[in-house]
Amino acid sequence: MHDIRAIREDPSAFDAAMARRRLSAPSSEILAIDRVWRTKIAAAEAARADRNAATKEIAAALDKGDNAKFERLRSLVAEKKDEIARLETEAAAEDARLQGLLLTLPNLPYDDVPQGADEGDNQELHRWGEPPAFEFEPVEHFDIAGVRPGMDFETAAKLSGSRFVVLRGAVARVHRALAQMMLDIHTSENGLTETVTPVLVRDEPMIGTNQLPKFEADSYVTREGLWLIPTSEVTLTNTVRESILDADALPIRLTAHTQCFRSEAGAAGKDTAGMLRQHQFEKVEMVSIVHPDASEEEQRRMLRCAEGILERLGLAYRTVSLCTGDLGFGARRTYDVEVWLPGQNTYREISSVSTCGDFQARRMKARFRERDGKPEFVHTLNGSGLAVGRALIAVLENGQMANGGVKLPDGLLPWLGGVTAITPEGMLA
Repeated sequence: MHDIRAIREDPSAFDAAMARRRLSAPSSEILAIDRVWRTKIAAAEAARADRNAATKEIAAALDKGDNAKFERLRSLVAEKKDEIARLETEAAAEDARLQGLLLTLPNLPYDDVPQGADEGDNQELHRWGEPPAFEFEPVEHFDIAGVRPGMDFETAAKLSGSRFVVLRGAVARVHRALAQMMLDIHTSENGLTETVTPVLVRDEPMIGTNQLPKFEADSYVTREGLWLIPTSEVTLTNTVRESILDADALPIRLTAHTQCFRSEAGAAGKDTAGMLRQHQFEKVEMVSIVHPDASEEEQRRMLRCAEGILERLGLAYRTVSLCTGDLGFGARRTYDVEVWLPGQNTYREISSVSTCGDFQARRMKARFRERDGKPEFVHTLNGSGLAVGRALIAVLENGQMANGGVKLPDGLLPWLGGVTAITPEGMLA
């Protein structure tokens, strides 16, 4: 949500920032509605003052026995009451229009976000590790012989349709170990608090983390009106909804391992093979709620948390700064971490670490207060730490062997009880 006062004070700056998002001068419509709203509010206040003054005069007219004046004043009070009600209703309608418009507008990118039209204009920041060299032609995860017994798309399609998978045996065990590894490192080394949250939420949390109204088509909703979360960013961030925190309570750093659900309406036809893009998947999410002065450093810290998991797994990756045309709706700046997938011979996104400034906090009414100070909005950040299914894909593809087996990363072995490989037959060994 945007600060209407900031738009009033400098509409040209607001429009310039929106132009970087390829949106044309929304301030004129915003301020037009805002002017009508303020006019209605001022008129209601003036009518209320007239009513109050007339109410005081009524008693004096009664004392003097001036019945004509009494009747005139009583009629005026009734008229003003109706006028106030009408003006307040009209003001509320204009405010709803204004809030509805603001909810549809994306966050303002920071000045250092690269300008661009799409992912082709993202700016690479650095790379880590070397993609493995194979003496054979590497295949995608679902075509590895040792993976096939444990990655069943046919049964999942019978159960649920396309873009679902049933994991079994060795593959399911590695998937679970990856999630456990991430949680353990984030809680014991990175200072995040493990949290278990619902996966069903009301409208308000989805609005608070800018999933609604923008991404309604990409989300699942039950017949009771509860939404299946697309990521635990929704629940973790909204734990401070409608709160005024003590400044000493910041930063709040949370992590959760949850099922996530996306209809992928905006990604029809993309990555239909394998489990790269699923309707149901698992993520270990990171969320930070911080003092505004700390948000820049916090984004860098969170980025290192995500990169560190890949380094422990020995997986080559690159980090990019998303350009304005690829930047998410609620983000002011996003760093994507892309892991190397030999089967596709390219890097693919496995974590997005975003800083939202006070954009989500305004939607959630999440504030903090310095001692004896005025409440201010917190800053919120989120990032995958990591997407578990995509980490599984990367481990399988980078560890594939000529015989159809998979060598598992040394960094994962403490969470596998000494297992070092998946055999060509799909067994742990």
